[in-house]
Amino acid sequence: MRAIVVTDEAAGTAGMTLAERPEPEAAGNDVLVEVHASGFTRDELTWPGTWTDRLGRNRAPSIPGHELAGVVSALGYGTRGLSVGQRVFGLTDWTRDGTLAEYAAVEARNLAPLPGDVDFTVGASLPISGLTAWQGLFVHGHFQMGQSLLVHGAAGGVGTMVTQLAREAGAYVIGTGRAADRETALDFGAQEFVDLDNDSLEDVGGVDLVFDVIGGDIQKRSAGLVRAGGTLVTIAGPPDARPADGLAVDFVVEADRAQLGEVVQRVRDGRLRSKIGNVATLDDAVAAFNPVERTKGKTIIRVRP
Repeated sequence: MRAIVVTDEAAGTAGMTLAERPEPEAAGNDVLVEVHASGFTRDELTWPGTWTDRLGRNRAPSIPGHELAGVVSALGYGTRGLSVGQRVFGLTDWTRDGTLAEYAAVEARNLAPLPGDVDFTVGASLPISGLTAWQGLFVHGHFQMGQSLLVHGAAGGVGTMVTQLAREAGAYVIGTGRAADRETALDFGAQEFVDLDNDSLEDVGGVDLVFDVIGGDIQKRSAGLVRAGGTLVTIAGPPDARPADGLAVDFVVEADRAQLGEVVQRVRDGRLRSKIGNVATLDDAVAAFNPVERTKGKTIIRVRP
């Protein structure tokens, strides 16, 4: 099969190449997916799992990508809950070859059915941002209707998902970012916007929940904005500061079939939209990941037309 491979962590996306690789086999409880569309997160080339397996052994050259939408083409021994020919989408294991390929072997529990009226391109854009937003808000943040929320990176892939899900749950949402992000953040539902370069973050006042994707000094300052009993959730690593009378939680997103179903149902209903930037073919994937100009939104690779 054809796949995008990486061999050198230092080279980053510039070190990607399109190559021939053996088609994977579906192990026990796996499915083999004929990939139609794949998402890619640039940071994953710095993640240990991209370069080593679960036992810490070097597995380069690696196939990156952890988000996919496609069709089940084979079932591994003992696999239940999915069938050959079924449309699926989901999030693959961090330490196995990924989704920038014509086929991917995935644990069945990491996938959910993709309704026929949701395009593969949209399906591949949902798993990381949708699950991160859902888990940060409702699993780790214990968000409740009517609470206030400060969302950092509100114009990004995760931030736009957080904003939409929170607004649907009755939140008052304050987004942050750079000046150029203001209109996007407001368009996706933020009711206020803080320009981190020119506005004072401390003027926000107290909020019930902070959703942090930045870390560092912004995270430290944000901890002081959490009201008594509130929570700071972050995907930027262990927090350096905690709310004086609240919780601080850092987490890594996990695949969850039920939550994927919740996310895709909202897409079908028009209550949720993903932020897709560039859509490219597998032949043009390397160029798409090394753009001449910065693109806003997630890059999706259409592996099959």
